[in-house]
Amino acid sequence: MSETTQTATHGVQLTDVAATKVRTLLEQEGRDDLRLRVAVQPGGCSGLIYQLYFDERMLDGDAVRDYDGVEVIVDRMSVPYLEGATIDFADTIEKQGFTIDNPNAGSSCACGGSFA
Repeated sequence: MSETTQTATHGVQLTDVAATKVRTLLEQEGRDDLRLRVAVQPGGCSGLIYQLYFDERMLDGDAVRDYDGVEVIVDRMSVPYLEGATIDFADTIEKQGFTIDNPNAGSSCACGGSFA
């Protein structure tokens, strides 16, 4: 008998490169109880800023997707703002770090850290 769950899902995509980087970071931390949380918060020069961090908590209303062992969680309020967004990891001379390509962002600031 399969286990049924009431946990919602979300439309955020995690690329293979980003998932591998998350796995590597978690292995370096020696933790298997952390998930990658992505959220939006009011702030920044364009109105909303992204938050991307490891979280051991699951909050009421969180939406979860598993990418080959890497769980990505999004809080209920952030889900509509992040629907269809893709998290990638860039490792170039110009930039190293996680990037978020969000089709819901009508405009963004020059640094790419906030959007409207």
